[in-house]
Amino acid sequence: MEESSYSNLATSHLLGSVPAVVNEEKKASYEVPEANMQNFPPNNGNRGYQTLGAPTEGFEQQPPNNWKGVFSISSYTQYFNVDTDVVINRLISSFYPVGGDFFSKIDANPDLYGLIWITTTLVFMLASFGNCATYLMQKHSDGTTSWSFDVSYVNVAACGIYGYAVVVPMAFYFLLQYLGSNASLIRFWCMWGYSLSIFIPTAFLLLIPVEILRWIIILIVGTASACFAALNLRSYIEENNLSVMVVAAFLLQMALAIFIKVWFFP
Repeated sequence: MEESSYSNLATSHLLGSVPAVVNEEKKASYEVPEANMQNFPPNNGNRGYQTLGAPTEGFEQQPPNNWKGVFSISSYTQYFNVDTDVVINRLISSFYPVGGDFFSKIDANPDLYGLIWITTTLVFMLASFGNCATYLMQKHSDGTTSWSFDVSYVNVAACGIYGYAVVVPMAFYFLLQYLGSNASLIRFWCMWGYSLSIFIPTAFLLLIPVEILRWIIILIVGTASACFAALNLRSYIEENNLSVMVVAAFLLQMALAIFIKVWFFP
């Protein structure tokens, strides 16, 4: 009796015991059913659910919102990724007005660095040297009168130069778009920005207190800058007969040169 009671004890937990053999055939095999994800509500007015498939190509390559990109700073960072050697070469090209190939040079990588740097430098140059010129002219004509620095030169220079460099290319861009011509606003900004670079050294020359010499200098420089803008614009829109726009670009650049002379170096 004692031997039968010992034999009924569970021995699977004892050291050295051999576990009982489990019949593998008795294990129930369970398979996880495949998930069938569905859309709700159904599209296209169909009843029932629609099975989700792979994302469509149109969803993966959604076109960006153009107006949203205009007001995003990150969309303009690529136009400031330019080397110093490239900027110097473009500055040298802007001093050669009859080339007419500036757009071909910036086609691969147009930049806005030149626009910002040139216009900002020109604003401070006109404000400072304009005051120096009035001082020299006043001392040359009458040395007894007192002279004071005119702070309004800074405001006028900022509004005039920044406004011209931004608004004029935009006006030509929208007008060409309206006429059905393919245009690039970034390339227009780039070209017009570099067209103003020739006025930076001109500010030094306009310090000469001789009025007739000042007019000769500003007319020569204005003509060179106007030819640079007009000839490059003509090469850009050579497929269309838009000579009026080329003439308008020339006259606007000459008007800017005369404005610089009359207002800052009277």
